[in-house]
Amino acid sequence: MADRSSSRPFNMSNNIPSLSVITPSYNAVEFIEDAVGSVARQQNVAVEHLVIDGGSSDGTLEILARHPEISWLSEPDRGQSDAINKGFRRASGDLLGWLNADDYYLPGGLQAIARAAQEHPEADVIYGDCVFVDRAGRIVRSKVEHGFDRSVLMYFGCYIPSTSTFFRRHLIDSGWLLDSDYRVCMDFEYFARLAHAGFRFHYVPQFIAAFRWHGGNVSMRQLHRRAEERRLVQRRFGCIPDSEPALNWLNQLHRAKRVLRKTLSGNIVRELRLRRMLGRDTRWLDGGAGVLTCKTLACL
Repeated sequence: MADRSSSRPFNMSNNIPSLSVITPSYNAVEFIEDAVGSVARQQNVAVEHLVIDGGSSDGTLEILARHPEISWLSEPDRGQSDAINKGFRRASGDLLGWLNADDYYLPGGLQAIARAAQEHPEADVIYGDCVFVDRAGRIVRSKVEHGFDRSVLMYFGCYIPSTSTFFRRHLIDSGWLLDSDYRVCMDFEYFARLAHAGFRFHYVPQFIAAFRWHGGNVSMRQLHRRAEERRLVQRRFGCIPDSEPALNWLNQLHRAKRVLRKTLSGNIVRELRLRRMLGRDTRWLDGGAGVLTCKTLACL
């Protein structure tokens, strides 16, 4: 096992909550630099970054070793959920979230989360929007969210982007961790379980992160298991009919409800504006066009 703990000072100033970012990784050499850099270059917020690696052999560890600002360990694990839980237990921030090794935060994203948490102390879970991008960081899908709606979560699906979500420390300290038996829909199960327990969600209408949509995504490679886990979550935390036609009808009904909520909140306009940005580069760490795109996203 390799374990590299950072000596970087980690503190909180002017009452803004501190953040801990957990990145589970395994042979992520193609993308890990973007993930690490996007955390390190966040401004006006105290953040620690913990990378929990599953024993990479492709050069990922060599990249991590070049970044003294992060804490990381590399050892075998039981999968992504197990890695995230390891990070949660080691983290020290007031707010905790996970960033997959192939995703990255947008400039100002973590500050927006911290401010929302400060302004809404009643919220246990804070989430924002994300942009769907390809391997090269170009926008490939126009999608924004809306305020929390448990029925939409259960019957439409997991619309909350985990890469743009943070959780209060008291949830983790009280034992609310990911279920390691879920390999694809661990975020859906976690959100449904927290909602079922009565914890409160708050939505931030700002683009927080970029989610890479590509053939290597676990959800894209394990479609059958994804469907099975989704049904399991719906049966456990929802009230679903036995017939597939009735379940499909509920899905379409809540799809319409989702559109209505976006329309009433004005977010449908943001989504249409985002559609006009398809193909634009968001890799702001490289400068140039990516910086301009992110500035535009910040105004949506």
